[in-house]
Amino acid sequence: MALPIVAIVGRPNVGKSTLVNRIAQTSEAIVHEMRGVTRDRSYHKADWNGVEFMLIDTGGIEMGGDDAFQGSIRSQAFEGAREADVIIFLVDGKTGINTDDEEVARILQKAKKSVFLAVNKMDNPARMDEVWEFYALGLGDPWPVSAQHGNGTGDLLDEVVAELRKCDLTPEEEVEAINVAIIGRPNAGKSSLTNKLTNNDRSIVSDVAGTTRDAIDTLVEHDGQMYRIVDTAGLRRKSQIDEDVEYYGFVRAMRAIDRADVALLVIDGTLGLTNEDQRVAGYAAERGCAMVIVLNKWDIVEGPEAKEKIRERIEDRMTFVGYAPVVAISALTGKRVDRIWSAIDTVYANFSRIIPTARLNTWLAGIRETGHTVSKGKAVLRMKYLTQTGTCPPYFTFFVNRPDVVDDNYERYLENRMREAFDLTGTPIRFKFKKKD
Repeated sequence: MALPIVAIVGRPNVGKSTLVNRIAQTSEAIVHEMRGVTRDRSYHKADWNGVEFMLIDTGGIEMGGDDAFQGSIRSQAFEGAREADVIIFLVDGKTGINTDDEEVARILQKAKKSVFLAVNKMDNPARMDEVWEFYALGLGDPWPVSAQHGNGTGDLLDEVVAELRKCDLTPEEEVEAINVAIIGRPNAGKSSLTNKLTNNDRSIVSDVAGTTRDAIDTLVEHDGQMYRIVDTAGLRRKSQIDEDVEYYGFVRAMRAIDRADVALLVIDGTLGLTNEDQRVAGYAAERGCAMVIVLNKWDIVEGPEAKEKIRERIEDRMTFVGYAPVVAISALTGKRVDRIWSAIDTVYANFSRIIPTARLNTWLAGIRETGHTVSKGKAVLRMKYLTQTGTCPPYFTFFVNRPDVVDDNYERYLENRMREAFDLTGTPIRFKFKKKD
């Protein structure tokens, strides 16, 4: 069974993400003084007094305003509340009640869920009597807390957990799934692709670059296989990241890549391959992810010649991830998106592949017979034995007489020959050379 869910809702800048980090004992939720930092719902495991639950950090709810994202943030926040077993409605004890608080309170009164009204920023115990005005919201006793310093959060969690104990608390089984990170430049169509693959609107989709700032996990089943899809913030060069919060999103995306099995590198087909695309591919390659290159918006690239030029540029400029298959799609219309599933399956199978030692050494014998080797002074490289020593990605250890003789060019030669002999489409491979006398 799934873990019970606690959603934290409230208007912008009341301290929701700070409270999430306090409860989950993590720094995963982005915290910043700027309004609207949390846009999508993000999920964090937590436990209190032996009860595990899932925290939902939602975007700030404003009932009015002309922010381009506000309608989507509002619907995302209310969707999080609908998912929840228990809701914590967080308000700002320093600024008091405003009209947005009153409107949200009216909606939560109709939610038929257990709602805890938490009054944040009550750092000074001498000011605790100031919470009484919040009874006017009609949500029962207000709970004074300080998300930053932890005051009162234990008492609040005691009551939250008491309510959660009434839910089905059968421990959640860890689901075996292929971890898929959707990466790319800002505005390449990553969120649209996520929504197509997950068949819902969990990620806010907008044509304003930089919309997704949090990495979001969604578990999906397709043809009997489970996939954990992670939509990440668009990756830019660090020198181009001019907002602190965007930098935090960049760090989050890096974490998502670190735990991914397969990276879907989304490229905007209308722009073609850019330096940023190459840089993003480099991040995933360095971290050892299997990779599929997704050419998005392919339906609006005009003419076969333009399409051929884009493919040729990818082939020429992306040789360092030349193993990655290329799939052309339209995430917005869904055209050819189904091809991505088989591409993921193929590259993951190779990513986790084990090649028998006997076959590897038969291949190595063929390499030796060609006589192509390297030398350094009087030292000549002699390779004696080969075995696979790891997977995800595949690791191969060569036992040789002089590991110091091996250079980058010879490693590339061996990699090319190995890929010709064994199907390793979509996965990087790693070599290690150990001395054996």
